Amino acid sequence: MRNVIFIPARYPSVRFPGKPLAMLRGATGDARPLIQRSWEVACKVAGISAVYVLTDDKRIADAAEAFGADVMMTSERARNGTERCAEALRMLEDVPDVVINLQGDAPLTPPHYVEALAGAMRDSAVQVATPVLKTDDGHLASLRADRAAGRVGATTAVFMQCGDALYFSKEVLPFGDRNAKSGTPTFHHVGCYAYRPEALRQYADLAVGALEAAEGLEQLRFLEFGISVRCVEVEARGRAFWELNNPSDIPLIEEIMEREGIE
Repeated sequence: MRNVIFIPARYPSVRFPGKPLAMLRGATGDARPLIQRSWEVACKVAGISAVYVLTDDKRIADAAEAFGADVMMTSERARNGTERCAEALRMLEDVPDVVINLQGDAPLTPPHYVEALAGAMRDSAVQVATPVLKTDDGHLASLRADRAAGRVGATTAVFMQCGDALYFSKEVLPFGDRNAKSGTPTFHHVGCYAYRPEALRQYADLAVGALEAAEGLEQLRFLEFGISVRCVEVEARGRAFWELNNPSDIPLIEEIMEREGIE
């Protein structure tokens, strides 16, 4: 299978303008922009034919080209990363078997998460796949702390026994005793997707649904229009995971990078 990784990146953001160019300091003290750290993750994924940064902003394009990334300039019409990936797919002369959307705000994504997605796409019945990570007590406490503080941050997923998604939300789902240490597990949705080209093309032709608009979650468009999304459970393997959603996430991510020796 020929798999390509797209890293969509946009400059405007309500919560964090210019986020792709935010500097993150690693374990050695070296500071590199978020978009570069995301690209470096993509380059470590096994079995990938090509990696592209997708953007409509010259500042991001210039920064990406400076550290050696291949850049595809997309239009300003894309409302989310999936639409930007659909646009970039139309620009490729050689259509891949699978397009992987690696979010540009998740520099702590281990390469094996992406490799698990590619593995799930070997099942021809799977049109879209995305990783989910079972939370431990500390991870779950961080999710709940964000919501208690009014911060819109990580996404949770609930899915059927077969793995197909039921729903994604910015709330901590499923609801349970907030003081309990065990019970129904909460799964943190890792913002990475694998698509068949046909599913990606179909997505671009669909209108924004009510749930997508309410939650601000692009993947809900697939569910609202009857396209299944396979949730692929991944293992932490000792790695902490957190996205850069707000400026307050920078010191948390830098602390994790130092602790795990990420340069």
